[in-house]
Amino acid sequence: MSPVVIALALFAAILHASWNAFLHHGGDRLWTVTVMSFASTVAAIPLMLLHPLPPGDAWIYIVLSAALQTAYSVFLVAAYRFGELGQVYPIVRGTVPLLVTVIGFLVTRDLLAFHQVAGVILVALGILSLLIGKARASAPSILLAMLTGAIIATYATVDSIGVRRAGDSGGYAAWVLFIYGLFLPATFMVIRRRLSVDFRSPATWKALGGGLVSMLAYGAVVAAFALGPAGPISALRETSVVFAALIGWLFLGERLSAQRALACVIVAAGAILIGR
Repeated sequence: MSPVVIALALFAAILHASWNAFLHHGGDRLWTVTVMSFASTVAAIPLMLLHPLPPGDAWIYIVLSAALQTAYSVFLVAAYRFGELGQVYPIVRGTVPLLVTVIGFLVTRDLLAFHQVAGVILVALGILSLLIGKARASAPSILLAMLTGAIIATYATVDSIGVRRAGDSGGYAAWVLFIYGLFLPATFMVIRRRLSVDFRSPATWKALGGGLVSMLAYGAVVAAFALGPAGPISALRETSVVFAALIGWLFLGERLSAQRALACVIVAAGAILIGR
């Protein structure tokens, strides 16, 4: 990979960890992530106008992906309610390549390369190390983080099929983001009955800024994919677990024990090996 591609992947990892830190630090996290979704909706509209409508057989995947991403947002918020960023985030991100690789092996029966087996073992060990010791994550945060990771792995699989059916990644992504931007506020109103957004409030603009950062993270990954191989880029992006631990320590006052730091490094190393 070129230095530019590596820089874009690392930049995306830092931005992804940063908006998760912003969400974790927020007061009303469900409201924050809902307002953050407005940025996705606004960004999707011009893309929808520039790309043709997806074909009929792609719409089930578009709607399903948007619904799964809505569930991902809700479960991520719930996980952050019970656990620290440096604990929850590595479990979420580590669960994704672990499940994708293991389920893919069970379904396709293809033999895994040695480095992939080593990666699976490292990710599993890294996650397990966060579940033991005095500073271990709480049981609710562990369960919710793993469920969140499972949802991410599921919508990634849905997207991999749906984008092929659509034949146009730009149009597919635009409609997923737009429908997600409708589903999440609707879900908020089902849970809370009323969504109040004051555009004169600094909290609203901070949330919108967080949404912009999440969109920049997505854009950086897309740009990297356009310039280099997808597997290594996706793996390199998983270094975000290390950045999340550092951000939690430096800015959120979380304790960065040797055990937690080592767990994050092990999870990141395992994800990189899987994605090679």
